[in-house]
Amino acid sequence: MSLNASKDVSWNDQFRSTNQRNIKVQVVISVVFGLSAFLSFCVLRPKWTSLYHARKKQSDAASRLPELPKTLFGWIPVLYKISQEEVLVSAGLDAYAFLAFFRYAIKYLSITLFFSLTIILPVNYKFTGQPLFPNSPVNGTDPDHDHNSTFAFDPNNPKKGVIEKDNSYLWMYTVFVYFFTFVALYLLTQETKNIIRVRQAYLGTQATITDRTLRLSGIPADLRSEDAIKDFIEGLGIGKVDSVMLCRNWQTLDNLMSKRMACLRKLEESWTVYLGHHHSLRHSRARQRQRDQIGDVEENGALLSRSEMEQAHAMPADRPRPTIKLRYGLFNMYSKKIDAIDYYEEKLRMLDERVHALRTAEFKPTPLAFVTMESTAACQMAIQAILDPKPGQLLASSAPPPADVVWKNTYLSRNHRIMRSWSIMILIGILTIFWAAVVAPLAGLLSIEVIDKVLPGLAAALEEHEIVRSLVQTGLPTLLFSLLALAVPYLYDWLANQQGMTSQGDVELSIISKNFFFTFFNLFIVFTIWGSATNFYEFWQDLRDILRNTAGIAYAIAKALEQLSPFYVNLIILQGLGLFPFRLLEVGSVALYPFYLIGAKTPRDYAELAKPPIFSYGFYLPQTMLIFIICIVYSVLPSSWLITLFGLVYFCIGGFIHKYQLLYAMEHRQHSTGQAWPMICNRIITGLILFQLAMTATLALRGALTASLFLAPVLFITIWYTAYFQRTYVPLMKFIALRSIDRQSFPELPTPSESPWDRDTDYGRTVDTDPQTGLRYINPNLVQPLETLWIRKPGHGVRPPDQA
Repeated sequence: MSLNASKDVSWNDQFRSTNQRNIKVQVVISVVFGLSAFLSFCVLRPKWTSLYHARKKQSDAASRLPELPKTLFGWIPVLYKISQEEVLVSAGLDAYAFLAFFRYAIKYLSITLFFSLTIILPVNYKFTGQPLFPNSPVNGTDPDHDHNSTFAFDPNNPKKGVIEKDNSYLWMYTVFVYFFTFVALYLLTQETKNIIRVRQAYLGTQATITDRTLRLSGIPADLRSEDAIKDFIEGLGIGKVDSVMLCRNWQTLDNLMSKRMACLRKLEESWTVYLGHHHSLRHSRARQRQRDQIGDVEENGALLSRSEMEQAHAMPADRPRPTIKLRYGLFNMYSKKIDAIDYYEEKLRMLDERVHALRTAEFKPTPLAFVTMESTAACQMAIQAILDPKPGQLLASSAPPPADVVWKNTYLSRNHRIMRSWSIMILIGILTIFWAAVVAPLAGLLSIEVIDKVLPGLAAALEEHEIVRSLVQTGLPTLLFSLLALAVPYLYDWLANQQGMTSQGDVELSIISKNFFFTFFNLFIVFTIWGSATNFYEFWQDLRDILRNTAGIAYAIAKALEQLSPFYVNLIILQGLGLFPFRLLEVGSVALYPFYLIGAKTPRDYAELAKPPIFSYGFYLPQTMLIFIICIVYSVLPSSWLITLFGLVYFCIGGFIHKYQLLYAMEHRQHSTGQAWPMICNRIITGLILFQLAMTATLALRGALTASLFLAPVLFITIWYTAYFQRTYVPLMKFIALRSIDRQSFPELPTPSESPWDRDTDYGRTVDTDPQTGLRYINPNLVQPLETLWIRKPGHGVRPPDQA
């Protein structure tokens, strides 16, 4: 063996041993953190049931779930045995579809892991000498210059690959690209059929007001009245109309109700100050009463239960009444102090008079209405038909549940919504450029050369301490990556709520889309580009080469994938083993609870503290889809077994943890009836296309041009399947088939009558429950009883209502 060859082999061994050590360090750190979080949860779960069993204790939909044992680990087998049908009955279609994604991922990754260990890994080792662990991207250059490396680069011209003497084994890559693609599409089709079957059977047998109501938008001016809309719909000959709710410009009333609520809270605070607020005394006495009544000594922790919150009241005391300073005169130069209770009571009385007057006033109609038909079939025929020949006029769509309507957005004009939408799109584009600049230094941490250029002393210190270097180059980037992916979605959540959508279901789907775009583009595509370049100048040099030579595209893709494979292995390890168990602890709620408790002043404040945290699919689903796409892209590459193994662990742990949260711990709105599933499918297909393009580039780089060309058909098949899927399966995820309505075609599935889940009154938000009118589509500010004082005045027996 020549001196250069010996040097190359030594470099390879050094980098591979470094990467092996990095992965081991990441596993140890993640297991320590994850196991400590899991054990802490097992200890705290039976003590803090007000937090960790919040949904079970407060939601009627969770009432039929089995009670979890109070032992340390006894709850695990009970939760595992809960069937999919029980999940459907208790948590609804959204949770059912969400957990179906984890089942799908587990099936796919189990198959890919089996073939990675039994065929791909041995073949690669035989023909290339590729060891168990992939090369480490410690340096920005490629250490592998011999033909036995995983990716053979020409050291004299690193923009080109080297044609290997014996590349017959590369046909294995082509075969497995076809095989894994067909497995993914087959499993996706089967899971989609199952969700459609469940959805059609479940919704088809319902006759709630939601299933019989359509949302009619683009109403022309001559039809903006209840009678005109009713005559128009019935004139189509599709069925009788039960009721019409024409949306009007209620902005004045909505603003007034907001002012009234703020005034009511100020009045409650004033009464609390006057009567005295003995928090510690009230807490201990309420807890003792609870023990005496039900013998429950579980709530020994610092968290307060809902019953304690509702029993909170101020004790009478002989003290001065609180005052408020009012400013008046020219430029508010003068001020005086008046009795706060009298002031807010008088202000509340005046606001009540204005509210009662506005409720009987006439408001300007808008081009939006909710039309309730007498039958579900008539509603579905209207939704699935084109009602008017003019574009953008009289468009019928499925209506959200009454409690899910964002009424303040119903009177926004179409132009106003379009302006908001475009403004937010432009803002997201600007943020995309900003996030790229933020991700750049994060990617630089992967290269010791970049660190040496910026901080030479730190790079020298890292070279001398291998463990510290592993922590900086593996643990730190993945941790910062995870924190960024955790924090930014809150901003995108706020942006989605500013678009003027008329239902929370549409807002939730928009959050999923926006957050996935952020995680996929900014934290995968951009990070891959930056990770493959040691600095900004080299990135632009590579980009110019790519533009001049199309072969550079294959080089850039293959180089980036090879260099970043250890990073993605470490990322999945940290997410699955290290951070997922912390979701059981609900660290955010626990950390913020003391601050909310300190700021709580009135019984209403304490009652709101007892509400269970909200499970948002827009926060959890995008990152999970990104992890699965990474597993797909790397499923055939030499390091596939590591990413597939830890990806499988990630989805096994994640599915179990999310199952617990959705069933027992966190509240979640049931508004979209599983419509996030088509979005999941589209992202999976996107991952498959990226996977095929990456493997085409890899094979072309290795000189297997014929094998790479043979991947072209599978790419066209995937694109054709996308169009076929959108045309065949997606409509059944949006509408109810007429054949499914009122037919018990699926006796093995639970019927709505067996389930306490009700989309109309979801999350305890009822709208107009008058015995004569029942539940209907109407702005709550028009009909709901006005909120009353949550303070027990001296000589009065006022108690807070049941709902916060």
